[in-house]
Amino acid sequence: MATILIIDDDPSVTAALGAFFERGGHHVVRTGTAEEGIETFLRVRPDLVLLDLRLPDGSGFDVLTRLRSEEPVVIIITAHGEIPLAVQAMQEGAENFLTKPVDLPHLGAAAERALEKARLRTLARFARERRGATRVSALLGASPAMRELAHQVEMLAASARTTVLLLGESGTGKGRLAYMIHAMSPRSAANFLDASCAGPAPEVLEVELFGADEGEGDGARPRRLGLVEMAQGGTLFLDEIAELSPTLQTKLLRLLEEGTFRRRPGGPEIAADVRIIAATSRDLVEEVNAGRFREDLYYRLSVMPVHLPPLRARAREDVLDLIGRLVTELCAQLPGAPSELADGALEQLLQHSWPGNIRELRNVLERAMIMARGARRIGVEHLAPDVRRATGPGLSRHVPRSLAEVERAHIERTLRAHNANRTRAARELGISRATLINKIKAYDLLSTEPRTVGH
Repeated sequence: MATILIIDDDPSVTAALGAFFERGGHHVVRTGTAEEGIETFLRVRPDLVLLDLRLPDGSGFDVLTRLRSEEPVVIIITAHGEIPLAVQAMQEGAENFLTKPVDLPHLGAAAERALEKARLRTLARFARERRGATRVSALLGASPAMRELAHQVEMLAASARTTVLLLGESGTGKGRLAYMIHAMSPRSAANFLDASCAGPAPEVLEVELFGADEGEGDGARPRRLGLVEMAQGGTLFLDEIAELSPTLQTKLLRLLEEGTFRRRPGGPEIAADVRIIAATSRDLVEEVNAGRFREDLYYRLSVMPVHLPPLRARAREDVLDLIGRLVTELCAQLPGAPSELADGALEQLLQHSWPGNIRELRNVLERAMIMARGARRIGVEHLAPDVRRATGPGLSRHVPRSLAEVERAHIERTLRAHNANRTRAARELGISRATLINKIKAYDLLSTEPRTVGH
């Protein structure tokens, strides 16, 4: 549940928007003036602000200016004739703008993206404040494999133009890492915008990404700017890139190679200075071999791919770090919930295989913290039933082993799982292929040879 502040002096608008979000289980606060909106924001600390540009005692720009240091997540609500002002507001920190009358499904999608941005900003602040760790290692973990991956990500972030491809199962944190790369890059002062390539029809996604001139889109807007244009100077994150249609693959390749695009349905070329970060949970090599993804686009995206391993393949200390970070995040959203886990509950969390990865872990922790309100610690009884039934190596029976022994066994298991394919094993382990080869030699795993099936 999120807290949403609506600042608009039109009672019919605030009533309709408030009812829409309350049906979704969110807490809504309504105000009608700039001064009341600012005071309410500082008192309530909402997750999202819906802000009209025209207010009785000032403008939306006044609200944005006075709240800038608080880093609010804001969606502008504007009349058709004020679109240039709305674009200016985005340049000054707003996340998006919607024209009146507001299309509620469009508002729902925009609000979902903005609320995720609010969570990402909370994470970024947590990462900045963590002692003894870089911002990326605070997100990824403290194991040698994750420290090496963090170093790779930091090098990528320092480049303002290099395209990034994030690989990994659903729920492994690709969206959060994309935001972190942007936040550490020379583009951090500009917009970070995102879109999912899965779901929307190709023509709808084309308008969302590249915009539409008069007569296109829903017919109600004289011109609709796409995310590529709105992310000028910043970063555009494209999730589930494997779902992109052939036509849009061609347009994206042109954008990457020439730095230009055309709004739908055509018209003059427009220059775009935007960094693309793409992500997918699918094997793009297989998609290329099957003819579903352009080979030239794959090579253009995969200059320096980053593979996020699933939670089940991460070291114990990384999972412990992640649990601690998520609990800290959730404490700010769940007043009265305990921030400590009993040993038994922690053991069950470490044993679980987490098929849904970080997303599943966060949901389990949020439920447990709600169930444990008023208790001193989160106990086994507060965990979801499927987590309580978890079985695995766990901590119930300690077998003394050195860190090198644990690492050797984990590398050997990963190699066998990938039929001794060193490239794929290195991706899952979060290390370079050269590092993996060195570890194979150091741990005397040279006897591991590729296995074949059939002839």
